[in-house]
Amino acid sequence: MATEFDGRVRDGRGDDLPVLLSIWERSVRATHDFLTGADIRDLVPVVRDQALPAVRLLIAADADGRIAGFLGLDGNRVEMLFVDPDHFGCGVGRALIEAAAALAGPRLDLDVNEQNPGARGFYAALGFIETGRSPLDGQGRAFPLIHLRRG
Repeated sequence: MATEFDGRVRDGRGDDLPVLLSIWERSVRATHDFLTGADIRDLVPVVRDQALPAVRLLIAADADGRIAGFLGLDGNRVEMLFVDPDHFGCGVGRALIEAAAALAGPRLDLDVNEQNPGARGFYAALGFIETGRSPLDGQGRAFPLIHLRRG
């Protein structure tokens, strides 16, 4: 059974990016079963070169400094939240959401893939409510998004 996260959340640094990309890929493979291997390979350069550099990165690191997950924040919008699968269910995601709320204020907005019921349940448990739906994802693909808001 997973143990509760006892680390801290810090701002991201440039040298974190290779680890974040690895966590992103491992997390996506564990949770996004609607994506093919080719979809994931096509997204790697987009995440690495565009998505990660475009947001304020919050890093959840354990007591030894190892990164357990990360969140990308743009104003009051959570653009990404990924947790290393080895740390699922430990409170890493919750710690990152609370750190984002401490920075952005009580209102947080985000989108979640409709085909990712685990993430939808996670956000619902943290008080996010559905505010809308888009039939396509940000790249125009037929992966519907659910728009969520808390606060």
